[in-house]
Amino acid sequence: MGTAVRAVLSLVVMCASLAQGSKEKKPAFPAYLLRAETVFVLIDPEAGTSAGAPLANQKARDDVEKALMKWGRFRLAVTQGVADLVIVVHKGSGKVVQPTIGGLPTNDRPVIVQPTDSGIRLGGQKGHPPGSTDPAPQDTRPTPQIEAGMADDMFVVYYQSGVGNPLESPPAWRYVNKDALKSPNVPAVAEFRKAIEEAEKQQPQNKKP
Repeated sequence: MGTAVRAVLSLVVMCASLAQGSKEKKPAFPAYLLRAETVFVLIDPEAGTSAGAPLANQKARDDVEKALMKWGRFRLAVTQGVADLVIVVHKGSGKVVQPTIGGLPTNDRPVIVQPTDSGIRLGGQKGHPPGSTDPAPQDTRPTPQIEAGMADDMFVVYYQSGVGNPLESPPAWRYVNKDALKSPNVPAVAEFRKAIEEAEKQQPQNKKP
């Protein structure tokens, strides 16, 4: 077996182990997230486009936004730069390794004004506004690539402190599991809600008289 092949297999095993570990370990919940009021949902900038399900990540983002609106705790921000929290989603393929197309503007979309049961859903993203902390625009030249270790759905929460790009900081909370972004229930949002509610219950106990 060649050195390059062994290196690839080692990477696959490591990524699979990390993904499995993230499912078994209950994520810690930082108390500072309880102060957040607005949220922006972003497709993982590193995510490629699957030939078999080219709109999977876009649908996952829409489903997460609708679940957050139904919950009602957070307001959806129109742009990333004005949000307290940035939620990054990545739809898993069910495979540890899969070929995808990179370099497509997956986070670009027209302005949305969509009535829902919970109110009006607003959204829109195009390019990179001046002074924004949003990630730089993705290279729009389609490029074949290989994604490893993304078999399961990923839901990662970043806190925007106002200094630099929040995606370059360690995540504040994350949930990785099979069908975590599946509609209509969107288990990742349900787990995030549960974590917030549990943290809120512990708040009075942590206050000293």
